Amino acid sequence: MPPSADGQPSRLRFAALGYALTVLLTGTNLATPLYATYERVFRLSPLDVTLLVAVYAAAVVVALLICGPLSDTAGYRPVLVAGLAAAACGSALLAAASGPGWLFAGRAVQGLAVGTCSGALTAGLVLTEPRGRRARASFLAATATTAACGFGPVLAGALAQYAPAPRALSYLVEIGLLVPAVAAAATLPGSLGVTGQRWQPRWPSLPAPIRAAFLAPALVSLLAWAVAYVVLALVPSYAAAALGGRNLLVDGAAAGSLLLVAALAQAACRSWDPARAQETGLIGLAGGLLGLIAAGLAGSVAVLFAAMAVAGAGQGLAFMGGIRRINEIAPPGARAGTVSMFYVVTYAGSGLVTVGVGVLATQLGLAASVRWFGAVLAAACLLMLLALRVVPALSPAAAVPAASAPLPPRAPPEVRRGPGPGPGPRGPER
Repeated sequence: MPPSADGQPSRLRFAALGYALTVLLTGTNLATPLYATYERVFRLSPLDVTLLVAVYAAAVVVALLICGPLSDTAGYRPVLVAGLAAAACGSALLAAASGPGWLFAGRAVQGLAVGTCSGALTAGLVLTEPRGRRARASFLAATATTAACGFGPVLAGALAQYAPAPRALSYLVEIGLLVPAVAAAATLPGSLGVTGQRWQPRWPSLPAPIRAAFLAPALVSLLAWAVAYVVLALVPSYAAAALGGRNLLVDGAAAGSLLLVAALAQAACRSWDPARAQETGLIGLAGGLLGLIAAGLAGSVAVLFAAMAVAGAGQGLAFMGGIRRINEIAPPGARAGTVSMFYVVTYAGSGLVTVGVGVLATQLGLAASVRWFGAVLAAACLLMLLALRVVPALSPAAAVPAASAPLPPRAPPEVRRGPGPGPGPRGPER
């Protein structure tokens, strides 16, 4: 393996960036199995918990729009060092939390860190792939990101259940894992990622010719991530209440399994076309949501995990199909703005749904609100599936507008899941 220009083997640099991405995204969902504990210790309501998720998502969007383009001007090294250090600060705030304000501050800082770093890390992996196989690097980055988001709740649940300092240890472990990530980022060449572009915020935009075609994949992605956000925010507490137990590992694994299975589904079905992926994903989401209701009514852990597996496969396929369709229809000259708008719609819509479930929980109770959420969103998924099949303008197989130039039909999927429990920015074009 020949060394890179500054003497560091590119294989080592590729591995270091992959490690940093994995560790960063693992930390984003460590709070998931602890929400039930926070509710008890800090007297949080389900609405407060969903607001913690919404604050994180809002911070990611702000960082994507403001700090994302900064790496093109300053290069990846300073952006990653600052962002990874900020992630450690966010974990420190959560580890030291003595009240709700600490939790909101920690989640906001985590969101800013992920929005700042995820694009540079993903693009860095593409640029440093040892053999120049950019499609492989993009796919590995997407899969690793999704799996890391799902692994976080499992790790935190295990440490909180079976190790000391349950509210702090997982965050301290995350800080320890981030230290070598910061060190690795500091060794990157200063020129990596520098394009010479002048920095300016990246405001999302949507060309008029593709607005009709944009609507369907954006709504499919919104539904997919609304399910994921509510699962990450409320399923641990729902599992404890509905199943009559309180094992933090079980709670964390129930939530994390959704994204772990999503990563497996994307890997197994990466050759699927957008229409097949979106339609199958919507069916899986609807089936998993109905299973979630059944698990609560039956008080069955087995049914709960089966439901999360079905919903997770649906979530992964639905989002994969949505982002592939966006890549097909986005004009080359407006691709960044189109994809940014796709993520803004996904974050804003799914965040509002999550908060809405929290508001409902304050009125009806957690178990009833999750059941209502499951029923309504399952119906929405089935209605969306029907619309994709009967409304020509919404069909994933509809002709691409003449104003856009699609990617080659055999191009691999451009799936991104950078910012924690949610999608992430795309890397550079192949």
